[in-house]
Amino acid sequence: KGQAEAVGTEMIQDHINKVDLSAKPFKVVGDSGQIYTADSIIISTGAQARWLNLKSEQNFRGFGVSACATCDGFFFKDKIVAVIGGANSAAEEALFLTKFASKVMLIHRRDKLRAEKILQERLLENPKIEFVWNSEVTKFIGNTDITSIEVLNKQKDKKTVIELDGVFIAIGHDPATKLFMGQVDMDDSGYILTKPDTTRTSVEGVYAAGDVKDKIYRQAITAAGMGCMAALEAEKYLD
Repeated sequence: KGQAEAVGTEMIQDHINKVDLSAKPFKVVGDSGQIYTADSIIISTGAQARWLNLKSEQNFRGFGVSACATCDGFFFKDKIVAVIGGANSAAEEALFLTKFASKVMLIHRRDKLRAEKILQERLLENPKIEFVWNSEVTKFIGNTDITSIEVLNKQKDKKTVIELDGVFIAIGHDPATKLFMGQVDMDDSGYILTKPDTTRTSVEGVYAAGDVKDKIYRQAITAAGMGCMAALEAEKYLD
């Protein structure tokens, strides 16, 4: 922030609730009622991991509960962890965590995964992975850090407590793109589409950078790189 301000960037604290990209200059409206106009816009509103939305879950976010194995997997070296989910992201997170954890439990609410067949085969072949089928986490337990979870087997209608050191939620992400629906092209999941090898959207002068358009890497360093690309492209466009 300091570096940006040092070269003349104006910082405005406002929550944008409306965007009009149909004509130039573009208009955005804040909660304050202030209307901002611009000849170019970079969208970098990010994406939010989907959580289970249990009250106890919120207490342990950052204290044993994570939504990013790439970010936090190393902290669980030789420990027991669980991954919640059943699609590709859950399978990939579970396989990645076997590099560090002594045991990885994959908890899924159904009796089979939705992940690609080759990922399922890798999971089944890995001795560190244990499956917990037809089950949902109903409670996160611990003091400062998580120590166990309560799991409900829906088939047997039975609750059990599983002791562990960490939990990774892998049930997908939601891009923060509601403001831009119908104004820029998006994929079926709501991620903004950009031209190959650029940050250009379907609207001339509008660029998208970071997790708002990237559902593969979702890392701070890739988002920052795209932010740089978008800034250079916007500068060139304005010139």
